[in-house]
Amino acid sequence: MKTQIAIIGAGPSGLLLGQLLHNAGIDTVIIERQSPDYVLGRIRAGVLEQGMVDLLREAGVGERMDREGLVHDGFELAFNDRVEHINLRELTGGKTVMIYGQTEVTRDLMQARRASGAPTCYDASDVQLHELKGEKPYVTFVQDGTPVRLDCDLIAGCDGYHGVSRKSIPDGVLKAFERVYPFGWLGVLADTPPVNEELIYASHERGFALCSMRSPTRTRYYVQVASDEKVEDWSDQRFWDELKSRLPEPIAAKLITGPSIEKSIAPLRSFVVEPMQYGHLFLVGDAAHIVPPTGAKGLNLAASDVSTLYRILLKYYREGRQDLLEQYSQICLRRVWIAERFSWWMTSILHQFPGTDAFTQRMQQAELEYFVSTEAGRTSIAENYVGLPYEPVE
Repeated sequence: MKTQIAIIGAGPSGLLLGQLLHNAGIDTVIIERQSPDYVLGRIRAGVLEQGMVDLLREAGVGERMDREGLVHDGFELAFNDRVEHINLRELTGGKTVMIYGQTEVTRDLMQARRASGAPTCYDASDVQLHELKGEKPYVTFVQDGTPVRLDCDLIAGCDGYHGVSRKSIPDGVLKAFERVYPFGWLGVLADTPPVNEELIYASHERGFALCSMRSPTRTRYYVQVASDEKVEDWSDQRFWDELKSRLPEPIAAKLITGPSIEKSIAPLRSFVVEPMQYGHLFLVGDAAHIVPPTGAKGLNLAASDVSTLYRILLKYYREGRQDLLEQYSQICLRRVWIAERFSWWMTSILHQFPGTDAFTQRMQQAELEYFVSTEAGRTSIAENYVGLPYEPVE
């Protein structure tokens, strides 16, 4: 097999990159070690930045999102038994976010990929990347028991934190930066109406809580739990009781509970590797960086990586701009680190940390008070939440 761009991973970032490149007449083959059903079964993010919404439209896959997604002009911060509204539209000159689940984004992209006829190799095993710094890279894998070799010009590693792409880079090349947080998020998905029209981020002495949603009839709620908690120890009733205890009373009184569809505990970490490229391999999304979900940045950061790589590849193939290939990591990392800072800040200011002394708790509260009580502070939160503009590729 031969192609121009080999894409490792058929999650939303790999599929989005593939769709954009296909529309531009650039050949791609996507290689995925899991089945389509497994990929669609992942329960992940649901808040899309303005930039990602625009990119999905540019790729021609925004029709259902625009029809079924929920445009949010703001969100709520709850603390000290009060609720503060962050008006995104007013504070950012008209920008908003879209509530549309990652599963739905992936489904739309899968359908577009099938309709395009561009190849996707699911259930691929023993995926290996070769000659990353050689003359011509290639990928080998096994599908249906048959060894396959895919020759290509370049490789996009869109296969996540545990994927083969980053692991294919020799030891000593990458520098890793990591912060592991001493707690996790217990999340519940339920077919119940949302407790509020907008997302609520709640800081409470018992721990953080988030009231999110996937649609007008499906909700996603989270509570902060200790890192050693087990999901089987949390009955639905225990979860709902704990969530109510962390919300202001008027909001808790409106909460409609029901049986959980899915329940899981996710650890929180900040992680970045530098550089995000090695020879002919470009790391995209979770393969290069992880953010705690507090800032709603994980999927959105992957989209900004996709946008950068797509625009570089356009100029590479259409204008012969070989020099731009070497700029991918620098361009991406500038935005990555700003988003990492915001996610770290939101996590630090809204969660309860084990062993925190009284002074630090007061500083945490004072900082939150300052940011919500000044226009500059609210603007800073809003600008980061809707997502900073994508850096142009020139």
